[in-house]
Amino acid sequence: MRNGIGSVVVLLCGLLLGCAQESTGPWQLDNEQSQISFVSTKAVDVAEVHRFTRLSGSVDEAGAAEVAIELASVDTLIPVRDERMRELLFQTQLFPQANLSASLDMAKYQTMQPGSSLIASESVVLDLHGVTAGLSADVLVTKVTAGRFVVASLRPVVVSAAAFNLADGLEELRTIAGLPSIGASVPVSFVLTFVRAP
Repeated sequence: MRNGIGSVVVLLCGLLLGCAQESTGPWQLDNEQSQISFVSTKAVDVAEVHRFTRLSGSVDEAGAAEVAIELASVDTLIPVRDERMRELLFQTQLFPQANLSASLDMAKYQTMQPGSSLIASESVVLDLHGVTAGLSADVLVTKVTAGRFVVASLRPVVVSAAAFNLADGLEELRTIAGLPSIGASVPVSFVLTFVRAP
């Protein structure tokens, strides 16, 4: 799941960093107003949308951004599938989180006015399942108010399972579910809201 979750996740990071600019303190991710989702495909043409429900993140004054996805919070709307993904795919006892980090040039965000948006391309580093890799994401950053930014993916980020050592777990999922196939790449999308810490 390389270009996706991280995705998703990746896009998020770029946006967060855009928020840190005009604050004297760190910006915090608002989990209730944020979402990272991904689409899986099984049996060739059956697509389903899933999400992670617990996210956290921050951006500091210098533009250093971090986003964490709690992998055990995966929500597929089917409890037994959630459990299998936690145990067989993500192996959350060994790898509880996917982590994104980025260093942003805050200058391009400093002149944004409330209600304005900016399209940007940001580079992020994704640490998932013991593998660290760089990703690029195109994002839409919207300054809602002086103390709130929303960062959204302009287009899904496609993540490959093989790139993050998830291929074996994916095969275990396929076998236990009795499926002819499970797609090895997933598109990841996100909407992240960052608020200035009090």
